[in-house]
Amino acid sequence: MELIQETPDLSAYLAADDVIDHHHPVVRETAARLARRSADSYDYARLAFEFVRDAIPHSADAGDLRVTWRASDVLEQGTGICYAKAHALTALLRAEDIPTALCYQRLAHDDGDGHAVHGLVAVRLDGGWHRQDPRGNKPGVDARFSLTGERLAWVPDPAAGECDYPTLHAAPHPDVVAALRAAPDRTRLWETLPAAL
Repeated sequence: MELIQETPDLSAYLAADDVIDHHHPVVRETAARLARRSADSYDYARLAFEFVRDAIPHSADAGDLRVTWRASDVLEQGTGICYAKAHALTALLRAEDIPTALCYQRLAHDDGDGHAVHGLVAVRLDGGWHRQDPRGNKPGVDARFSLTGERLAWVPDPAAGECDYPTLHAAPHPDVVAALRAAPDRTRLWETLPAAL
């Protein structure tokens, strides 16, 4: 699949906004702590990915009902679903001047009843875009940071109505943000997540 930039302006993939608030002190402090442990941009991107994947539990896996959506809140509260974790990783990468996009997949629910949109990021390193999935590993999911072939949590099955969306978004998709912001808790969020983009 060829990834398609939403805009040719690479600076859009470094921007801060209300969701990707990489100027927030908690984002800057976390980025600085990770940067001190890294040798270069690649090493920093890998460390940031592993931090978000491993140190911030996916709220469904942890049974946490809180809904986070702003990157700084994800880092501060230490919880989030796939979108929120993607927002946190995007903010950490952009804080260190690594262009990062938000991207999405459409996946079938585990019970086979309907679909939901899944959030990922794409990082621009070594002259190209590379998708990464910071969702968090669990039995049956082994996502890893890679620039030499995708190691995502899931590979969509077209026969099940699943797909990869090729667009590299500079800002989180408005349908995703609207669902996160409106949900009083994760139980309600599960009922309002977008099924397609």
